[in-house]
Amino acid sequence: MSSNGPALVSEDRSLLVRAAWFLLVGWWATGIWLSVAWLLLVLVVTIPIGIKMINVVPMVLSLKPPAREFVERAGDGSVRSREQRSLVVRAVWFLLVGWWASGIWMAVAYALTLSIVGIPVAIWMYGKLPAIVSLYRY
Repeated sequence: MSSNGPALVSEDRSLLVRAAWFLLVGWWATGIWLSVAWLLLVLVVTIPIGIKMINVVPMVLSLKPPAREFVERAGDGSVRSREQRSLVVRAVWFLLVGWWASGIWMAVAYALTLSIVGIPVAIWMYGKLPAIVSLYRY
């Protein structure tokens, strides 16, 4: 510890560690994780657990930590905080579109994960999965 207080520990892991995790654990654990999460989405009582599981898919896949701040940049370079859409809008989206669209999205992303060329697109798709399920903004 320094005299200025405890040092902050970074949650970011090196690219080497994240790549090793993906190759040894992430690719197969993500398939199981997504299957359980989607099953929980279909069962009405367990929807909140399924959504929480989907929100951490990038962490399961490649140890990518979730974003801390939700901001967007305007064309002039200014930065402002983004707010989540209302719970009612997100619930209606989930009931009409999110549950089935997420199943298709997850299947395509996982298929891309299994090919070397598709891995970057799959990782991008996993990052967008919460928005597909419930319009959750990152």
